[in-house]
Order: sequence, then C-alpha cells, then structure tokens
Amino acid sequence: MKFLFLGAGAIGTYVGGSLAAAGDEVTFIERPETAAVIAEHGLKVHTADTTRVVRDVTVHGSAAEALAHGPYDIGVFALKSFDTQTALDELLATGYEVPTILSLQNGVDNEPTIAATLGADKVIAGTVATAVSKPGVGEVVEEKHRGIGVALGHPLAQPLVEALDRAGLSGKAFDDAPSMKWSKLLTNLTGNATSAILDETVAELFADKRSYTIEVAVLAECLAVMKAKGYRVVDLPGTPVRALAWATKLPRFIAQPALTKALGAGRGDKMPSFHIDLHGGRGRTEVSFLNGAVARGGEQAGVPTPVNALLTDTLEALSAGELPLDAYRHDPDALLARLAR
Repeated sequence: MKFLFLGAGAIGTYVGGSLAAAGDEVTFIERPETAAVIAEHGLKVHTADTTRVVRDVTVHGSAAEALAHGPYDIGVFALKSFDTQTALDELLATGYEVPTILSLQNGVDNEPTIAATLGADKVIAGTVATAVSKPGVGEVVEEKHRGIGVALGHPLAQPLVEALDRAGLSGKAFDDAPSMKWSKLLTNLTGNATSAILDETVAELFADKRSYTIEVAVLAECLAVMKAKGYRVVDLPGTPVRALAWATKLPRFIAQPALTKALGAGRGDKMPSFHIDLHGGRGRTEVSFLNGAVARGGEQAGVPTPVNALLTDTLEALSAGELPLDAYRHDPDALLARLAR
C-alpha cells in the first residue's frame, strides 16, 4: 500500500517506519530540518528483538509537494487533536486529491472533524495501544508492544489491518468505531490531567486516597457517558479496558492497591503526556479533547461530569498562564474543595 504520514513524531515514525520496512511505500510530510535528518540517517525503530534502520522512505517539506507525487491509498494522522483542522485545511488548499485518512489520534473528536471536512467515506478510525517513546528525530523505541486497532466499515480497513500485521504491528479489526475510540479515551484519562495539575506521578496519584477519589470519579463519569450514548467498553490490543472499568466499581480497599500497581508502578518515572506538555512549557495540552470530550458528551446526554469539567478548566487555565503552576502542586485537598462548591 501507499501511505502518506503527516509528521514523523513518535507514532508516525513507529508505524510508518515499520510499514516501510515491510515493503509498503511510505512518504512523510515534515519540516525541512527534520526532513534533512531523516534523509541522512533514515528512521530507527527499536523493538525488544531488533533495531531496524529504514532508509526507503520519502520525505517532503510541504503538503503540496507530497500530494503532487500521489495518489496515496491512506493518509495517516498521528497529530495532536488541536492540529487536525489545520492539517486538513492545508491538504485541501493544495488542490490535489486528499487520500482517505486513518486517524491514530487520541480523543473522540478527530474522526467527526475529518468526516465533516472530507466526507464520511474518507476517514477510518484507529487507535494505537502500543507504548512508544521518541529519544530523537527519526528514532523511536517500542516500550510495550500491544497492537493497533482499526475500525471496519471502509473498503480499505481490512487491507490496512493486514498491512499492519505484516509490518509486525499487530493490527486488530473492530466492528464498532465509537466503542473502540471511547474505550481508548478511558485509558487516556487515567492519571493524565490530575498528574499535570498536582505535579505528581501516576503511582503517587493512585496511592493517595484523596487523588485516588478524583481518578475514579474521572473514569466513572466517562463510563456513565458511554452508557448513555450506547457505547460498549471493549478490550483494546493487549489492553484489558473492561477490567479497568470493572475495577472502578470495586470497594477502594480492594481496587486501590491493584490500580496503583497496574497503572502507576508500571509506568516507572515516566510522566503522562499532559504533565510533559504543561511542565515543558508548551502552552497547550489535549485536555479539551479528552476530559473536555467527556464533559461535552455529558452535556449532550444529560449526564453530570463535574470532575472532568473541573480538570479541563483547571488545566487549560494552568496552560494559559492564568494560574501559577504551583497552584495545586501536591494539594489534592484544594481540588476536592473546588468540587465540593
């Protein structure tokens, strides 16, 4: 298959590099400085078994230049959710044919945005369960192999699953796109916004009774919205999401030690993405597309979501500099007090 990746970030490099190594034709759109590094050194994909150096990829510095060398079977979005509309506008502005887009993004708003811009027949929902890190430009490390989910319903979906499988990425087909995406959302919510706001690791959050209460409420609200919308909790590749949902309903003295070990200790010292974005000074996180999506879904379905709404508003204020970074540092009581108002 012929793929066009918008950006060579962690997921783009991992998926695109693996597909290219398996013989698929892969093109990236990247900034000139990044393109120069990839052209000189290729892509490096480290897994538990091997390191693959992939040089058989093409990199273009603009959407127009890349699409002029099309057509492509699949365009792959592994972008931050707040960049989705801009990327679509840039593709359309070229005047060339825009391929069907596979969205490997977190959150549940990207596929509707793509469908509204390109048409419902031009989008395939996907989700990456494998954990990947990016130590440098054009280089990724597969930290925990799980797999990649692809929603069926598009003629290219099944061939895409097979291509991912051939590339060693463990593709898995799902017949219910919203349930797949909302189940991934459930895992993305875990310890993410609260870690950034309280400046604590996920292990610290789940070990503390006070912040544990907040975390369980975040997940319970998401589950309530999913139920109201008729979405199922489904296990993702290598990810027992149904067990996570079930654990939120257990008594704290049973669930807290298990969740602390499974969700906290397993991460080591690695911080969640919102913490990295906030404390790295990036000025923006995807909280409005994750916790914010739960809050908006709750409004639509008539389900109260005060915790997700509060975390969204608080983290956005911190990111915008409207609150000092230490406003809630190591102070879950302050967050709980705001919820009690």
